[in-house]
Amino acid sequence: MGFWKSLFNTSETAAATKVPRSEGLTSSGFAGGTDTRIVFSTDRDIDLYELEELCDAVGWSRRPLRKVKKAIQHSFLVLTMWEQKGSRRRLIGFSRATSDHAFNATIWDVVVHPDFQGRGLGKTLMANLIKKLRSEDISNITLFADPHVVDFYRNLGFMPDPEGIKGMFWYPE
Repeated sequence: MGFWKSLFNTSETAAATKVPRSEGLTSSGFAGGTDTRIVFSTDRDIDLYELEELCDAVGWSRRPLRKVKKAIQHSFLVLTMWEQKGSRRRLIGFSRATSDHAFNATIWDVVVHPDFQGRGLGKTLMANLIKKLRSEDISNITLFADPHVVDFYRNLGFMPDPEGIKGMFWYPE
């Protein structure tokens, strides 16, 4: 079954694939060591300085922490990815989505630490985010992608608007 088909099954299937508050995946092949796990969480209690370090690691420009906090608080869904080694936990991935709570959601701020890229974790983060949105009966999922990551999202089934560009933007001068 394809990536998108697996996400657009019946509502019974979508309900069964809800991402719980904290879901762990054993990752012996990801970070080394048998005591290492990759854990996903929808908990919004995130150390903003740790999130800023993650964003710095991928070269994103800094944003005011008060605005980042507000964006997280007002998001429909926040999904984080953690490397768990014994009792040590490290933020290695982050994503969030805004929504009208009925039809539409837009994915924002998808980031995976460079040390963990190329291992399928970004795809897993996105799959979990989309499954959670689908479990909330959101059917129209959009995102904005920088040119260097368009192929990543295209490989997940995202496509440019098939009817042409409908999006418009307004920026302050």
